Amino acid sequence: MSEQTPIAEPLLAPRFLFRFSTPLLHHKKLWSTTGVQLESKYRLLDLAQLDGERPLADIRLAWSEEGIAVNVRIEGKRQPPWCRDSRLEDSDGLQLWIDTRDTQTIHRAGRFCHRFVFMPAGGGRKSDQPVVDQLLINRARENATPVRPGRLQIRSEKRIDGYLLEGFIPADCLTGFEPSDHPRLGFTYALVDREQGIQTFSTGSNFPYQEDPSTWATLELSK
Repeated sequence: MSEQTPIAEPLLAPRFLFRFSTPLLHHKKLWSTTGVQLESKYRLLDLAQLDGERPLADIRLAWSEEGIAVNVRIEGKRQPPWCRDSRLEDSDGLQLWIDTRDTQTIHRAGRFCHRFVFMPAGGGRKSDQPVVDQLLINRARENATPVRPGRLQIRSEKRIDGYLLEGFIPADCLTGFEPSDHPRLGFTYALVDREQGIQTFSTGSNFPYQEDPSTWATLELSK
């Protein structure tokens, strides 16, 4: 009886072998005083499964001429989210990277590249209010225009086993957001959860997606 040769682990994660492009659907009204609830058709593809990773959250995204809206639903948690407004990059929540020019050939972010963080808690006197903010991108050649205070929107709901986040980035907070002339966006995200791990989009955590736009996917603005 011959011995079976063990199957070697791939040298590169499967996601790294592809450049992804997917439609981003239009939504007529993106934000109101009650937030925005996006239907299942707005759910982003779970590309992490190509690397054999279990999805942690349902993430949905939509656009209009007004800007970009996001929904996050995370389940299966036994612990409350760990969020600190003094440690935005390390806190539980969703971080988005958006390049309004989809410049896939550059390795350092420019002024059209943006980074935002949405957290279910960490703000207010009792640190129980949701937080949304703009973050700098490491090693950027030029930073995006700073967002004026109060322009980014967020809403959060606690659930027994997780939380729901709804967020909105107005068009004037996205330098170079011109859907009619530039209908493609560079994009990636990282869903951070200290209890369950990290869920990413176009590449895994072994690659410098936090600072390298060439590792991001493309979103095609679609009506």
